[in-house]
Amino acid sequence: MAFKPLHDRVLVRRIESDDTTKGGLIIPDSAKEKPAEGEIVSVGEGARKDSGELIEMAVKPGDKVLFGKWSGTEVKIDGEDLLIMKESDILGIM
Repeated sequence: MAFKPLHDRVLVRRIESDDTTKGGLIIPDSAKEKPAEGEIVSVGEGARKDSGELIEMAVKPGDKVLFGKWSGTEVKIDGEDLLIMKESDILGIM
């Protein structure tokens, strides 16, 4: 993949949730929520302060992260559905 996000943006692949509950009930596709968990595919170089100094990214490719339910912009790259979001939309690293 030849896509690199700019500045403080990251490219995220959603991690799909289980099709069943802990009790064994099967969840139909129509009732599933979009997963708010993903894996970092690619990161930008980082944001810049007013002075021009680079603020290093806290995440790196391969990190598993949690993000807000409505975070990011959905894109299709090389036939794969991915999200582009700002690093500040990421809630934490798992």
